Amino acid sequence: QVQLVESGGGLVQAGGSLRLSCAASGTSLNRQTMGWYRQAPGKQRELVASISTGTSTYYVDAVQGRFTISRDNAKNTLFLQMNSLKPEDTAVYYCNRADAYRFTPWGQGTQVTVSS
Repeated sequence: QVQLVESGGGLVQAGGSLRLSCAASGTSLNRQTMGWYRQAPGKQRELVASISTGTSTYYVDAVQGRFTISRDNAKNTLFLQMNSLKPEDTAVYYCNRADAYRFTPWGQGTQVTVSS
């Protein structure tokens, strides 16, 4: 069974940075397009960044230029570097496949809280 464990969240002031990690077991992250999702209170979960099996990346407009997604194949870990954080980035962040074949169950996520 695939297990995804997110970590690295926390409380940070606006303008600060955080680096999220997603450690995977039961699958090789370099064999699929992976993504970072977030879910804010009262809102649907949304994909904010993805990385292909190569090096192609995608970012939603709201995080373009501030977030960077990357992958360490040797450690089978996905990262999300988040800079210039804004209060509207506050959410629980999850990693999963960025296509129709998302792994279930989802990980527990990691809480990111940005204070103004």
